[in-house]
Amino acid sequence: MADNAFHQMSKKTWYKWSFYINIVLFFIVAISILFLIIDSYSAGKIFNAGGDLLSQAWLCIARDVAFLSISLALIFFQFFRNMLKIMRRSL
Repeated sequence: MADNAFHQMSKKTWYKWSFYINIVLFFIVAISILFLIIDSYSAGKIFNAGGDLLSQAWLCIARDVAFLSISLALIFFQFFRNMLKIMRRSL
């Protein structure tokens, strides 16, 4: 069922959806970097204060790094896939 929907979609529609997905991924990267900076700063303040919530701060940092790495992996995957298409068409 789902396979038929992808085959029926035109290239123009597919490129439009790909563009929107890339915009969403870039926003996720920007927000993840922002949260990573904020969480790292608060973890440093907790460490200097000698608080007991340092492990919770590390979990927040790990969450931010996970979102950032997954979204960057998807962006680079699409980039290299598109570069491979361009190389195949030009050769």
